Amino acid sequence: MNDYEDIIYSVEGRTATICINRPKKYNAFRPRTVVELLDAFLKAGWDQDIGSIIFTGAGGKAFCTGGDQSEHEGGMYGNNDARGAAGMPVEELHSVLRDVPKPVIAKVRGYAIGGGNVLCTICDLTIASDNAIFGQVGPKMGSVDPGFGTAYLARVVGEKKAREIWYMCKRYSAQEALDMGLINKFVPDDQLDAEVQSWCDEINKRSPTAIALAKKSFNADTESIRGMGGLAMQALRLYYLTEESQEGVNALNEKREPDFLKYYK
Repeated sequence: MNDYEDIIYSVEGRTATICINRPKKYNAFRPRTVVELLDAFLKAGWDQDIGSIIFTGAGGKAFCTGGDQSEHEGGMYGNNDARGAAGMPVEELHSVLRDVPKPVIAKVRGYAIGGGNVLCTICDLTIASDNAIFGQVGPKMGSVDPGFGTAYLARVVGEKKAREIWYMCKRYSAQEALDMGLINKFVPDDQLDAEVQSWCDEINKRSPTAIALAKKSFNADTESIRGMGGLAMQALRLYYLTEESQEGVNALNEKREPDFLKYYK
């Protein structure tokens, strides 16, 4: 894939930057976006001249806000119901973030919500602007991430906090995210680019083989989540066909509180 529509791919020195370029949609992803991200991460991940990868979003309002709930055309895949992972290879994107033998650093400005928060969690490192906001919205929207977005999150922030994040659907500041271990560092917004680049510059000096082995070793402890998540994602597709799940998007479009209970029998 040579021409990208939804992302920007660039290389400076030994660092590749992969940027979701849908700022008017708060960098929410559609099927085309995810396919392009997969291609770009594979390109950067297996390029021996690349030592580190920055993952970010265009504009200053959002890193990523998950699946585009307004996307009804289905991008590359024709019609689909635009329900988060449904119709999109999101599971494969989660895997490639873990599988590429290079550290992936999430550079976060603005909102990292829903599927965007999951992507930040899976990245090797996360560095944020002081304007960053993190959180999940799944149960408010009739959705959930039953793989790395839940089980791996519990490894990152602890089980009690992970349950709070998913059950309560609150939003957390950069300071709160740092305190719970969701991110590595936050800095004033005008210092974010330089800070992330300085981390990449240090990583790029390290032994590529040692870094790759370290990443594989870290991943080994949580690799079982991949299989569990794969099964759960298939169940999720069935859930998205129910009226209970669809109530979340309907309520959003109608600007009202959802009433899930009327469909739960």
